[in-house]
Amino acid sequence: MAGHTDIRTEGWVARLPAAFLPYALLARLDRPIGSWLLFLPGPWAFALAAPDWATGIRLTLLFGIGAVAMRGAGCVVNDLWDRDLDRKVTRTAGRPLASGAVTPKQALAWLGILCLVGLVVLLQLNGPAILFGLLSLVPIALYPLAKRVTDWPQAVLGFVFSWAAPTGWLACTGQLSAPGLLLWLAAFFWILGYDTIYAHQDREDDALVGVRSSARTLGERTRPFLAAVYGVALVLLALAGWLAGLRWPFLPALALPAALLARQVIRLDMDDPAGCLRLFKSNREVGIAIALAFLLGRG
Repeated sequence: MAGHTDIRTEGWVARLPAAFLPYALLARLDRPIGSWLLFLPGPWAFALAAPDWATGIRLTLLFGIGAVAMRGAGCVVNDLWDRDLDRKVTRTAGRPLASGAVTPKQALAWLGILCLVGLVVLLQLNGPAILFGLLSLVPIALYPLAKRVTDWPQAVLGFVFSWAAPTGWLACTGQLSAPGLLLWLAAFFWILGYDTIYAHQDREDDALVGVRSSARTLGERTRPFLAAVYGVALVLLALAGWLAGLRWPFLPALALPAALLARQVIRLDMDDPAGCLRLFKSNREVGIAIALAFLLGRG
């Protein structure tokens, strides 16, 4: 595990002016997978509940911009809380706050810009969605504390990263009915699984510095745990589609995300940090496949 880091400075990020690069890294713009995963439960809701294609496309664009901004804001908050811990963990020691490339005061200013972008996006939605979106600021701010007080910080992240599902449902319908709640719960279990895979990257370092996680708690029981939470997520997704009145083709279409999730369970190697990261990233395709299955049922 020596030398493992998930910071990426190649690609378009490498072409940024040197003064901007630390801020891009602080907001994880070098690693868009987090924005994808924050965003994807929203299109699930649009695929089920948007009244027409124009509304669905408009909300997809808004939620995409909002996901990039708010994922970045969440990362800034996380790194402000964790900068001392990050210096002690191989994967995170190079982060801008931990390394000193960005000062806490500069990070707070960047946080303000990102939150302003998120607010502008949020104000384009209807009243119920705006209020619900504002409520997300509380768990976003508190999430970094979870790893200090519970063995299940991944459950707290599941609560935060699934927020787009109920917010998207409210943006489409103005009320949070049973299918929207089921989407929220399905996203929670999905996230609980994939973030446990992600946490296995840091299992040894976390043990040394006293950070708690589901990966440390579960250990060798991780594989059956993943099978269970992914299975529950798929059942909840099927039930949400049924209650939303989708046509039957969405059910066999859910076989694709089911197969992708099963692949994660089978291929998991808890002692291979780079492999854990690859499996974690593959959840982008899982989320897209779920949205496409729902769209097929709307046809």
